[in-house]
Amino acid sequence: MLLDGHFAQGDDKMIPRTITLRFATVVAVIAFGAISGRSDETVVMKAGTARANITPENWRELTNVMGKKSDGKDHDLFARALVLNDGKQRIVFVTYDLNCLDVATPLLRVRCRDELKIDPARLILMATHNHAAPIQIVPDNFEYGRWLADRIFELINEAIANEQGPVDVLVGSGQGFFVRSFGNAPTDYDVQVLKVVRDDQTVAVLFNHPTHPLQSSQTRIDVGHPGYAVDHIEQELPGALAMYAVSCGGNQFPDRGYIMYGTHEQVKALGKELGARVVEISSGELTNVNGPISSTLEIIPLPLAEPLSLEQALELAKKEKAPLDIGFVPYPHPDRRTNWIRALVRYHKQNIPFPKKTTDRVCTDDGFLVKKLDDGREYPCKYEEVIVSRIGPLTFIAMQGEVCAPIGMRIKDALRRKTPLMVFAYMGEHNLYIPTRELVRLDAYQAQVIRIQYASPVGWSPDVEDSMINGVLDVVEKFTGIKPDRLRR
Repeated sequence: MLLDGHFAQGDDKMIPRTITLRFATVVAVIAFGAISGRSDETVVMKAGTARANITPENWRELTNVMGKKSDGKDHDLFARALVLNDGKQRIVFVTYDLNCLDVATPLLRVRCRDELKIDPARLILMATHNHAAPIQIVPDNFEYGRWLADRIFELINEAIANEQGPVDVLVGSGQGFFVRSFGNAPTDYDVQVLKVVRDDQTVAVLFNHPTHPLQSSQTRIDVGHPGYAVDHIEQELPGALAMYAVSCGGNQFPDRGYIMYGTHEQVKALGKELGARVVEISSGELTNVNGPISSTLEIIPLPLAEPLSLEQALELAKKEKAPLDIGFVPYPHPDRRTNWIRALVRYHKQNIPFPKKTTDRVCTDDGFLVKKLDDGREYPCKYEEVIVSRIGPLTFIAMQGEVCAPIGMRIKDALRRKTPLMVFAYMGEHNLYIPTRELVRLDAYQAQVIRIQYASPVGWSPDVEDSMINGVLDVVEKFTGIKPDRLRR
């Protein structure tokens, strides 16, 4: 994520843990063998979809992702939902033309659990990482976040009401060679596609690509190239709902424009190119993954670095002209970038123990890592959440935050020979970068964000990459019984 005008260059054990609507609805009857402990059963699957406009009426008043007020609009913002039902339980996928879903995520988890009997492990909230939309971490935008929770809850209800069948659920993948990587890293080109079909008609297409969106303006409401890819797919597949979310693209960007900005014509052209690739993949050879649904949500503790000394902290404060007589200030305040220096000095002077793992802290709605929250919420934001789901033989992984591409690539390499697979990131709330060892060594932007955006007094340990990969693979192995092909350093 780009903020502040800069270029994006706990316990040691894992902690278990909805209008304008356009819809298509969808049941496949399959005799299945032993999957998820449900042998000798006939699995009847249904699916429902819905779409809702989530552009706020007061969009001119709200601060956008780039810290500015929007002065125009090129495309409305949308949220989309796909519900799959195996006859015993549902799994819900929601995508939205937003940077991420702060504020709304914990509210949705409680309502979906209490009113719809859908626990957080089966509520998969995923962003397009659109930068041309309001950002919810600004206190003045919190009300928009609460409105989003209600709007998306209605959307999910509509999708459930629209369930029909029978359907087939199919997956496949291909390559999209229009991204580039940074940070001395190989490039991940994978485009993964999940397709829902009823009576030979495409009902829904959920797809990903590992890259930041290409945007055309910092002051106009728009959807970036992924939103135009969705438009292209829906034009090519009438009646289908297209849904996009990012895979692990924290250090990857489109192959045109400057970093992640281009002309509006470039944005639309890249969207059409991605959309056409998805249509091509979805029309090719796919794997049927009909079957029982199961899911788990776990929290993986990730290692943090040792702190700078007090002397180094005071020298840094002088160099950065960081005021030490103020507390944390929220985005887009100009002193937000030095919140972490103030925290570092305070920890030293007050003899506060420094966090060793991400699970030692929780994240506030305005994006600060603190020891605890005082509001008693049931689902506080604690890193690093991962959801591992099974739909028949498909293993579906969704990770919190801006996970960098080499991490996603290593996870896919460990599992691709074992199971049909889809890997996503940017799940849930707060897009904290999860960097690679090399990005930490370089102290690149992706490594700095935990400090300059999230006010952590310490940065990442170089071991974060391996800890993230092995943590995810541990969840997969424990939950599914699949033994990954691990690469040990």
